[in-house]
Amino acid sequence: MHLLRHLLTFALVALPTYALHESEVGIVDWHTKLIGVPLYNSHHTAPVFHDDLVVTATSSNVLAALNGTDGSVVWRSIYDAEDPLLGFKIHDTSISSLSGPGGSTLRTYDLSTGHLLLEKRLHNPLDGRLREPQNLGVGLVYVPAENGNTSQEADVQEHHQGALVILTNGDTARRVDVSTGEVLWEWRSPDQGSLITYTHLHPTPSSHTLYLAGLARSQQHNTLHVTTLNMNTGEVIASVNVPANVGAGIGEFMLVGSGPSAPNAKALNADPCLVWLSPSSPTQKTLFSAPLTPSLTGKVLSIPNASYKRILDVGLGEAGMFMAIGESGEGVVLGYGGEGVRGVWSFGGVASSNLNSESHFVGALNENGEPRIARVYWSNAHNQAIHQTFEAHLDEGKGSLSGFAFPFETREHGVVRHVAFAPSPSPNLATNTNTSTPSRLLLTTSTGSLQLWSNSTLLWVREESLAQVQVARFVELPPAREDIMGGIVDGQGRKEEGFWGRVGRQIGDAKNFPQYLLHFITRFATGSYASPTSPLPPSSSSPLSPALHASIPPLSPSHTLTRDQFSFRQLLITATASGKLFALDTSTGAIVWSRVLGLGWAGSGVGGRIVGVRMFGVGEGQEEQGGIVLVAQRNADNGLVDTVVFHFDPLTGDDVKLLPSTAAQTENENEKDANGRWIGPLEGVDVIQGPLVDVFVLPDGKSTIGFLDEFLQVQLYPDTPTTRASLTTLAPSLHLALRAGSQILGHQLGLNEELSLVHVAYPTWGVSFGAGEEVLEVIKPRENDGVVASIGKVRGDRSTLYKYLNRHLSVVVTSSVSPSYPSSPSPPSTSPTTPPTCGLYLLDTVKGTVIYHASLPAAEGKCSEVRAALEENWLVYSYFDDEVGVGEGSKGYRVVSVEIYEGYGADEKIRSSDISSYSNKTTEFSVYEQAFVMPHGITAIAPTTTKFGVSTKDMIVASRKNSIQSIPRRLLNPRRPKRKPTNEEMEEMLVQYDPVLPDDPRLILSHYYEIANVRQILTAPSLLESTSLVLAIGTDLFLTRIATSGTFDVLSENFNKVQLVLTVIGLAIAIFVTKPMVSRKRLRERWYQ
Repeated sequence: MHLLRHLLTFALVALPTYALHESEVGIVDWHTKLIGVPLYNSHHTAPVFHDDLVVTATSSNVLAALNGTDGSVVWRSIYDAEDPLLGFKIHDTSISSLSGPGGSTLRTYDLSTGHLLLEKRLHNPLDGRLREPQNLGVGLVYVPAENGNTSQEADVQEHHQGALVILTNGDTARRVDVSTGEVLWEWRSPDQGSLITYTHLHPTPSSHTLYLAGLARSQQHNTLHVTTLNMNTGEVIASVNVPANVGAGIGEFMLVGSGPSAPNAKALNADPCLVWLSPSSPTQKTLFSAPLTPSLTGKVLSIPNASYKRILDVGLGEAGMFMAIGESGEGVVLGYGGEGVRGVWSFGGVASSNLNSESHFVGALNENGEPRIARVYWSNAHNQAIHQTFEAHLDEGKGSLSGFAFPFETREHGVVRHVAFAPSPSPNLATNTNTSTPSRLLLTTSTGSLQLWSNSTLLWVREESLAQVQVARFVELPPAREDIMGGIVDGQGRKEEGFWGRVGRQIGDAKNFPQYLLHFITRFATGSYASPTSPLPPSSSSPLSPALHASIPPLSPSHTLTRDQFSFRQLLITATASGKLFALDTSTGAIVWSRVLGLGWAGSGVGGRIVGVRMFGVGEGQEEQGGIVLVAQRNADNGLVDTVVFHFDPLTGDDVKLLPSTAAQTENENEKDANGRWIGPLEGVDVIQGPLVDVFVLPDGKSTIGFLDEFLQVQLYPDTPTTRASLTTLAPSLHLALRAGSQILGHQLGLNEELSLVHVAYPTWGVSFGAGEEVLEVIKPRENDGVVASIGKVRGDRSTLYKYLNRHLSVVVTSSVSPSYPSSPSPPSTSPTTPPTCGLYLLDTVKGTVIYHASLPAAEGKCSEVRAALEENWLVYSYFDDEVGVGEGSKGYRVVSVEIYEGYGADEKIRSSDISSYSNKTTEFSVYEQAFVMPHGITAIAPTTTKFGVSTKDMIVASRKNSIQSIPRRLLNPRRPKRKPTNEEMEEMLVQYDPVLPDDPRLILSHYYEIANVRQILTAPSLLESTSLVLAIGTDLFLTRIATSGTFDVLSENFNKVQLVLTVIGLAIAIFVTKPMVSRKRLRERWYQ
């Protein structure tokens, strides 16, 4: 009976179709599969080429392989947030990775498919050492199997095809069988990392020796320590301290192998050399080297007459090559051979100057096993990027250099941050031919762009900064219309259409009537709700990116950006963490335009980054005639923080600052080259010289934006006498709730002209939460037009529950973790242990009244699982319950639905939307709440949005199984009876309460797509009241449509429009034919009556 009741309940609730048919996948929705910006600061995670694959670890905690031909994602593995990816190593047809604190977990994947072959826990993640950077003290090297010469070696290698030598926690080395995951041996440093942190490892199979090198801390300075282990048993051979002064950085030393004397020779078979830089004077550093042997009995050598700033690991350490940057700015290629370390080649002018940018160096072996070093830099003289390839001939003691220029767009993609290199083999000297493919470069830019170049040809581009969207906003496109004739310009620059202008426009439109009629008939006969309208027309001047549907085209004229019939086509404006703005077509996901955000004064040698905070539409109506304002903080590298605004036209990306003093600058910023690309970045306006405390919009009808600085002073954009006068008028009605540690303080604005020229916020009330309770988040209601279709709910007995509509409500999430709780590292106190809890409060921000409060368990001492959404009188929040008690159920994810109604019963009305918040009646309300069990955790939640609010509002959630799901409101109705519904309750469409929400695939909006790490869900209305747009933002981008109450305002997909037209035409012909016959019959009847 329980199962039958559950099925009947879901059948009634799921009458409207939420998910799409299989034929509609990719038509009414789109999915942009991303991997994130590569982690290029370490050789353990930086992008590398392997045949036709590009493998990289990214800042989104993803290990991915890209197709080198078209840039598509071949496979990707998404790691949990608490399992950070620290490094990977490619070997044979597999790839292994280390992740977790200190490298706690080893995984091996099939390189071509990404299938997981092996997963091995090396140590407890709680025992991992947290270092900076995270992959410090972590290493991974593959040692291929060889034919054993001794009986012991043969016994070890008989059942194993190869092994991984792994360094974890900076103090533990292991040899792990690559196929079974069996740990063959394990060695742990005697001091367990307290004084020595090993960072480099180099196996030498020929001498059966593993070399470990790292930093040894001392009172004066850091020195080096080297330990050698037996490769077969893990026993210590020798361990010595090297007298060196290497400063504080791990980049001051490295292990290099002995360069191969012939192509395809194995560098791992040679004992390595330890090289480092030590200060020889306060301003100079000398390069030292120490050739190593298993017994560590060598001596320290120095290179005379050579002073360097730093050494560079270009990825050719195993081949015996590295680089050093000289004091005069030259880049010296150094090689280690039988005669020690010696200079091989010198690049001139590698430092940043007026002529060129700082050079990037990367090394790789070509198909013949020959070492190559690539240099990439930007030349101001040629206004292009320059690539040079150095071919080393270590056996001959010389090398050669070749290069070319390629048209990298620095104004559009920023500057190059990292280069991965796949060199071409040398030509066949016997036949004087070269049939191989040209060399390839993979560039990672400051704006998060991935570009693959084949010599001077751009093959593909991936805008991976879209995996780090900070703020986003939907923008409706203007309707298609001709220019208004005879208009009168009003005071705000808009055209008012007069009588003669309207007549002229209608006469001009008449010429398009035949085309409109044909278009209408075609659309009526063949069009459908599911079929998208024609996307925004891009003009492809650069190769298409498979990840983004289209690369960045030159801007189209603004009159081509018009909405479709149902406004499914809109613009999605996004600001990313890499400091770049994108405008995406919501019908296809294609990029319409993009712009780099300028750093202002920090761009002149200081450096920094732009962090988006909020985005507002300026102007009346939903078309943002006044543009879009992005509020951001500029975090300069020198520690200064400023608040800036970027004001731009959403249709074109042009700068539309409202400050007359910057008119000349604005005109220059909108200047474009012959290809339609902006010459300069989009520069902002500094509004606060300091951090931002809060931002709000004045209800003055002009969307004036107010900013609260750290001194609680109010700054305005635009700051004019008119906007200041509006603020003075509206100040008594403005109420701000600010976080203050464990409190929420309410503020109002006042102006004391004797003390200040601007308004200042002063506290009016304060809410102190429980002891030790800290405010984590304040969730404000989303911005809307306040459209409420229904102010109440009519029950089955014809009584009415009136919604408690208070536009000043906000949700506050708090955390109360006792320091004496066992999970805390601090020693426990003598007081009773208090378990950690999370608090959720519904707060009236005008007077600080707590409308609703819930105490939630803190899973593993954290409140990161709490998610909440507020819509009208409906609050929905989720959390993870890890407590098990008698009668309290089991562990799992919970979803709580809360509805608040006016008065203490039905038919009681206090007009909550109209009365003052200071009225005592605001505390007269009734709360209905109910908890449900969710099969999966929730990472983001948001209600649907429609134009007039008539359609049912459902909750859209992103689950931890990487899917987007709709939860119907009828399932979340807290008034669902816990018994069989009565006739009156059934008339309300109430169904019997079931504690478990169904995990039905028909409610999945994302189909088979894997929508990774969703952080935010945005919804937007269309012109169809039945349909809402849903956008999921995370590592991926996903957009779809949902009709919560069914598509009641459009004909269904199976409606035969052609048959209807033919029937109407047939009836018209029948009437035309039979009408004379009926007239003659009636005439005859009159003659014979």
